[in-house]
Amino acid sequence: MFKKILMPIDLQETHLAIKAVKIAIDEARRYNAKIDVMTVIPGFGMPMVASFFPDAAMKDAMKQVAKELKRYIAANFPKDITTHPLISEGNPSERILKQAKKIGTDLIVIPSHAQSLGQVFLGSCAAKVVGHATCSVMVIKSDD
Repeated sequence: MFKKILMPIDLQETHLAIKAVKIAIDEARRYNAKIDVMTVIPGFGMPMVASFFPDAAMKDAMKQVAKELKRYIAANFPKDITTHPLISEGNPSERILKQAKKIGTDLIVIPSHAQSLGQVFLGSCAAKVVGHATCSVMVIKSDD
């Protein structure tokens, strides 16, 4: 049923994704799917923001994030699951949706830290992804 799973991760709050990672792994095993593990960094490319940073700063930031994402994948995803790291820059919900469409994602497994259903629908990244995705989305509420 699912062949391509997109798993967005906030590397600053990986504790929120513990249950979501387990579920993504279970789904990948069930359907022999691959998991694209994605993180999104703030939009340094915007002219107003970019003017405060040297040109090399964004390249250095992307390299550091890439290393951290690879470490995260190695520590949290078993070797029998095919994973691929993806890094993007900009608005998280917009980048997740664009990437899902680009790679033909069948399922997005996204962690949410919303404390109530009302918060989910008032602007969280997960709510925006659910509202605009063209594929199935599984929102996994963290235990914290």
